[in-house]
Amino acid sequence: MSEFNWKTFTVRIPVNAPAEKLYWCWGTREGIEYWFLRMGEYKNAAGELRSDNEKAQSGDIYRWRWHGWPDEVTEEGTILECNGKDFFKFSFGKAGNCAVSIKKEEGETIVELVQDEIPDDDQGRHYWHLGCKTGWTFYLANLKSLLEGGNDLRNKNEALKNVVNS
Repeated sequence: MSEFNWKTFTVRIPVNAPAEKLYWCWGTREGIEYWFLRMGEYKNAAGELRSDNEKAQSGDIYRWRWHGWPDEVTEEGTILECNGKDFFKFSFGKAGNCAVSIKKEEGETIVELVQDEIPDDDQGRHYWHLGCKTGWTFYLANLKSLLEGGNDLRNKNEALKNVVNS
């Protein structure tokens, strides 16, 4: 039996939506707030805030806040690489880096997220491998739900704690 690799994981989901719409969901403030965040700012290299539907670019800085969490819980990082159509990679604090690919497979559009460079220690295994994988699994399911005509599954009540949907 091979040893488990705690430094990376992959989550994938088929979504019945065009690649352009899926990229909008990651690469713009309006898009990322539609399914994932309550606040998702992108700033260019000059520190200027991008408009709601302006695509983030490589080198941009992001600032993200989640529903169900106070403003003190803010993630800041860098857009490491993006191409405006089907690839979006960003730093994710101490949890490593995330790369999102949008691709066709067996006639379906697949959203694939790979998180890597996760520290291989107790904290990395617990919070960033297991915790982030659980979180991304939920949020990708919410992306699918919203784009395919379903409900927004996010918890938007900051008073509710320890729930899988925030």
